[in-house]
Amino acid sequence: MTGQTKRVLLAAPRGYCAGVDRAVVAVEKSLDLYGAPVYVRKQIVHNKHVVMTLEKRGAIFVDETDQVPEGATVVFSAHGVAPSVHVEAERLSLKTIDATCPLVTKVHNEAVRFAGEDFDILLIGHEGHEEVVGTAGEAPANIQLVDGPDDVPNVTVRDPERVVWLSQTTLSVDETMETVRRLRDRFPSLQDPPSDDICYATQNRQVAVKQIAPQVDLMLVVGSTNSSNSVRLVEVALEHGARAGHLVDYADEIDPSWLDGVTTVGLTSGASVPEVLVRDVLAWLAERGYGEVDEVVSAQESLLFSLPRELRRDLKAAEAAQAAQGAQALT
Repeated sequence: MTGQTKRVLLAAPRGYCAGVDRAVVAVEKSLDLYGAPVYVRKQIVHNKHVVMTLEKRGAIFVDETDQVPEGATVVFSAHGVAPSVHVEAERLSLKTIDATCPLVTKVHNEAVRFAGEDFDILLIGHEGHEEVVGTAGEAPANIQLVDGPDDVPNVTVRDPERVVWLSQTTLSVDETMETVRRLRDRFPSLQDPPSDDICYATQNRQVAVKQIAPQVDLMLVVGSTNSSNSVRLVEVALEHGARAGHLVDYADEIDPSWLDGVTTVGLTSGASVPEVLVRDVLAWLAERGYGEVDEVVSAQESLLFSLPRELRRDLKAAEAAQAAQGAQALT
């Protein structure tokens, strides 16, 4: 490595997507407006740091709706829930804030539509993932899970002429397209969803990694192990030329031995990762000689989602009440 400059190729876009930002802000605003505790069903997003930060502010994370005290406020995570969860929440008189990502809601609506037309729906996704559970709950009689290309031989349908595929939004684009190809070999009339189910942010982050992977000796992805899109980024890096790749939540999880013989480090983060964690990794690398940072931009993102309707309504009411009190104090 004599004479070679140690450097970091920083992928862009990276980190928070619009759906994650919306969900995290929804919990923060709920805590401000309603006061602690605010309950959250499942992890609001799949990131250890985000969950711990919100817990410190008074959020209580639960696995199931029936763990929320009757009449309390509960936020549904960005991954979405099945209709049965809404029914249970109503039974318990819970105040619900639905922070489901609008792109996940789109897939739910597609499932309802195709089930209404009595299609067999092949849902490409990972067994047990919260998003898959929520989508499948929209039409359990019509949906069967296809967990990757190797699961295709196990698929059975009632009518090969009435089959459509949908997908979890956070999958590897390449693996999903391979799954679709194999499904279409078996079912030539297989219909596509009306628009891409894999979300723009997942695709953009994978494209960015594909662009820099051939140039790096080591790819570091900041993200949690239960984050599907973060795990995929490591896989994509290795598939597209990175010599090594690792997933870490924090800078102090990096093993210094990973840098042996490494001139160029690639760095990115999953769609549920705050930028401060990436900055910590950059600082850690700079201390070890990787002070040159080149940002490689493969796309620009400007999409924003409005807060959940219920929360916007209550925030507006609170602002109106505060304004009225202010006017009354002046008279």
